[in-house]
Amino acid sequence: MWVIQPSFQGLCPITEAVERLASDSSVEERGAVYTKREVVDFILDLVGYTVDQPLANFRLLEPSFGGGDFIFPAVERLLSAEQREVNGLSFERLAPTIRGVEIHRETFERNRQVLGAMLLKQGVSAPDTEALLSTWLVQGDFLLRDFDQDFTHVIGNPPYVRQEAIPDVLMGEYRQRYSTIYDRADIYVPFIERSLRLLETGGKLGFICADRWMKNRYGKKLRELVSRNYHHFTTYVNMVGTNAFHTEVSTYPAIVVIERCAPGQRNKTTRVFARPEISTKVLRSLAHELTAPRLKTSSTIREVSNIAAGGEPWIIENFDALALMRRLEAGFPRLEEAGCKVGIGVATGADKAFISDFDALDVEPSRKLPLVMTKDVLQGHVRWRGKGVINPFHDDGKLVSLEDFPKLKRYLNERHEQIAGRHVATKAPQSWYRTIDRIDLKLARREKLLIPDIKGDASFVYERGRLYPHHNLYFIISDEWNMNALQAIMRSGIARLFISLYSTKMRGGHLRFQAQYLRRIRLPRWESVSESMRQDLTHYSKTNDQNELNEIVASLYGLSSDEMMLIDGGKVE
Repeated sequence: MWVIQPSFQGLCPITEAVERLASDSSVEERGAVYTKREVVDFILDLVGYTVDQPLANFRLLEPSFGGGDFIFPAVERLLSAEQREVNGLSFERLAPTIRGVEIHRETFERNRQVLGAMLLKQGVSAPDTEALLSTWLVQGDFLLRDFDQDFTHVIGNPPYVRQEAIPDVLMGEYRQRYSTIYDRADIYVPFIERSLRLLETGGKLGFICADRWMKNRYGKKLRELVSRNYHHFTTYVNMVGTNAFHTEVSTYPAIVVIERCAPGQRNKTTRVFARPEISTKVLRSLAHELTAPRLKTSSTIREVSNIAAGGEPWIIENFDALALMRRLEAGFPRLEEAGCKVGIGVATGADKAFISDFDALDVEPSRKLPLVMTKDVLQGHVRWRGKGVINPFHDDGKLVSLEDFPKLKRYLNERHEQIAGRHVATKAPQSWYRTIDRIDLKLARREKLLIPDIKGDASFVYERGRLYPHHNLYFIISDEWNMNALQAIMRSGIARLFISLYSTKMRGGHLRFQAQYLRRIRLPRWESVSESMRQDLTHYSKTNDQNELNEIVASLYGLSSDEMMLIDGGKVE
């Protein structure tokens, strides 16, 4: 974590926070990941920053130049192009062409020296070299820095840093400046916003970064910005599984090229390619094809319309499955519109205090509930391990009075320091013993489907109504649907179709079965399901005959045999 120490006396808190990052932050804290040269050249080719262009007329920005992976090759191309021009290597001609920003002072100084040696070697005079370095390179925070010009090109690999790693005072300033910081957005999101706003009309941004902003909740405002503000999402190259970086990364990277167009001139098609071989020859050829006026009929590049469609998740690959999903979306209501409710289990904020072996929780029987956790969900069934959770709420949702429950009072007071130190407790000291989420006793008593958050495949497990879910389990309940019949449909592959297209993938190919994605599943209304089909769906829960289930689901949704193959591609629990 970046921790601010009160050592920079006389500085305002924001300046002090930036100074601390400039002086003391590690590579990991700055989110620095270095990109291979072949990939950098590929991105420069994609945005049109090539030596056959009048590069002295362009203005290129690298917002976080780190080890120089992007800015050095860009300068090499600029100098190569300008060698052909009279006075091409003069300060006056080169000064406007490059701007690079780096927050970490030691990294900045080291790479300033490297760039200076490069300029001198290429024939730039010593005075002009010094003047160019002072003009081109800026040590500071890109998100707080003012610029005196717009840019024709912005390139780079923006830092991947979670909000929790940024000092609160600095994060507050960022939020005031950048509208795309929404929910738990990582810091690369405002980097993209700022870069897009600095583009002139016709300018292009070329970044390699995590692709989560295209689907995740936190990327909604950035998606809206790209869709709304005359930006053309020209190119998407999925880099998952490629050796694009000098170190292994756990995120799912992609190369995106976005162009700023004049109002009314935006092209809504995007060229898409996945997992290219990382070699100079292959990437040079691919860049030429991706930027060609027209694709060859034999091209393996896909050209897709209307990917950037407002704040909704952008779905970029698996187009046959996408077409099927769109048809289902047009013909059936969302899960919660069809009589179901999606939720998540209880978060306590202090599990060691609130959760223990059920029998060992020495409180009144009405003040504890049997708890089901992810580890209890095995091979499609619930095998309760005997855990329980303290319940400090009445059935009406109000906190109980500790004076009415002496055992509960003693139990909680013995753990007062641990429980009262939580954020939720410090905000409301009189309610210090509440769990973060309100516990609803009726939920424990209801039949429900339990869904682990991170899973390689769809796991919808029936729980008959005696356990309360923990916060790492999502649940579905319904006043209308028979829960066994609903479980059958969720296990058929229908759920996985929607989750696989809308969810971001985790390392190892695991999907996120979160509420925001579960709510997008389409389901017929229970009253529209015939009596015979209801019986067949309920019967499946006893037989687990996948062929039988496929026939039922195909009939229920009106699916062809080819469409059934699309949704029946993975195992389910």
